[in-house]
Amino acid sequence: MIRLIMVSITRFSDLKRLRNTGKWILVYGRRKVGKSYFIRSSISYDRYYFIGRSGSIFADDSTLSYESFKRESIQCLERDETVVIDEIQRLPEEFLDLLHKAGVRGRLITISSTLWLTKELIGKSSPILGLFSDFKMGLIDERDILINLRDKIRDKKKLVEYSIFLREPWLIPTWERAEDFFKALPSTVKLTVPSLIGEIFTEEERMYSRVYDGILKAVADGKQVSTEIASQLYSLKLIPAQDPSLVHPYLRILEGIGILEKVKLYGKNKYYYRNVSPVIDYYYYLDAKYGISEREFQEDQAEKVLVERIPHYVEQFVAKLLSRTMGLWYEKIVERDYEVDIALTDFRKLIAVVEVKWRRSIEESELRSMEEKLARFPCKRIIFVPRKEDLPKEPEKAEVWDVDDVLSYENFKFNSF
Repeated sequence: MIRLIMVSITRFSDLKRLRNTGKWILVYGRRKVGKSYFIRSSISYDRYYFIGRSGSIFADDSTLSYESFKRESIQCLERDETVVIDEIQRLPEEFLDLLHKAGVRGRLITISSTLWLTKELIGKSSPILGLFSDFKMGLIDERDILINLRDKIRDKKKLVEYSIFLREPWLIPTWERAEDFFKALPSTVKLTVPSLIGEIFTEEERMYSRVYDGILKAVADGKQVSTEIASQLYSLKLIPAQDPSLVHPYLRILEGIGILEKVKLYGKNKYYYRNVSPVIDYYYYLDAKYGISEREFQEDQAEKVLVERIPHYVEQFVAKLLSRTMGLWYEKIVERDYEVDIALTDFRKLIAVVEVKWRRSIEESELRSMEEKLARFPCKRIIFVPRKEDLPKEPEKAEVWDVDDVLSYENFKFNSF
């Protein structure tokens, strides 16, 4: 059982990036990734303005008229002060003209929850083109969540598994108060993910249609290439033909707003799609298999499914973790007679291949099989496990890593801070 009063996550990687931005910054990203909290806790500011959906402007405990806000914010910048404007896209367009006229004075941090509107703000026709450094925020960096939690979770297997889900900042309070986080997770996800997705599309000013829903379910259910996704949607009569070109616009939008990501297949001009957030993926997997959006679900069954899905999420987590730690791209190897979980590349050069085996007990025959599969590649070969001390033997043709090896990797701390 883990009980903590309060956990404050320091986003070292984002702090490092923030130090290398200009005086005016446009912070953007998906809903509920912690943008506002990050800025409030990382920046010493003179004025913080929040723009409500109705256009109301809040500063501390007061509400300002638009005219008062215009005058006050520009005067602050002219005095070389630091101003934060949260949800800037909700302001009238004329405010951008005013910023352009004022020029880069003082320090201005703007926050937008919408990738699409953010692109409009810094688009070719925008009056503020060239004035802002853009700063994209996503889920908490894999390295950062491990650094923050490693002193609180001593079990190496649980450290990785909890870190996977706690990259979503809104889940941290659930973890703090739950006696068993994984027992609490299914009901929390069922309640929160639909509203989160709805918020994302509301902010994007796009209708969340059955096509988007069908794509997210298909990807969670293992249909990861556009041809498979198109086939699934066509079978559900969501598109008029079994044509991948019909789903590409939807895939681009889902990728652009940070819900889907593409993973390149090594040596091929082909990509796999997958859900960026394991939490969102878990919800849509449950919905694809058990229809949880339309009926009650058994919590024991949902927890069992979670345990089954965790190795898949560990593979995704480890791929990004190693990629960022080692400064390489992550890809996947898929051939007719075998697959390799992770390929780490430097442009086209294969630097390392990695197999993830997420079980406490691994048979010697399984270890030998993985070792032989990786041995066909003349590069660094890694088998990633929960605890390497639990292995029956040390392989001869591959290195065995667990999370401690990543945490002690020579570039880990340097790349994280």
